[in-house]
Amino acid sequence: MAEIRSINIFSCAKIFAAVSLVLGFIAAVLAVLVALFGVAAAPFFPLPVGEMTLVWAIVAILVLTVIYAIIGFIAGAIISVIYNLAAGIFGGLEIDLTDSVAPPEMPDSDHDRSYE
Repeated sequence: MAEIRSINIFSCAKIFAAVSLVLGFIAAVLAVLVALFGVAAAPFFPLPVGEMTLVWAIVAILVLTVIYAIIGFIAGAIISVIYNLAAGIFGGLEIDLTDSVAPPEMPDSDHDRSYE
């Protein structure tokens, strides 16, 4: 059994930021698609729709993606600090690690007739 006693704060924060960046991009694209459906429905409803809608959609995608990444970075740092404190009190997370290289197979003595 191996035990994770501490997590590097910056390393964890970077991973959280990267994952949050991808999730933020997906969320931003979905939000913009919903907004653009509203723009497409504008001729049927008395809604004020400006000419800058597409520009604002692109800006929203960029801003939301960056905000998600920043929040993910901060959350990753906070979570790793809390984990390190908890691991110091209660002990680290125990995991079972195996080698990725399979051991060589031993020949079965009943079926190995190479000596005959």
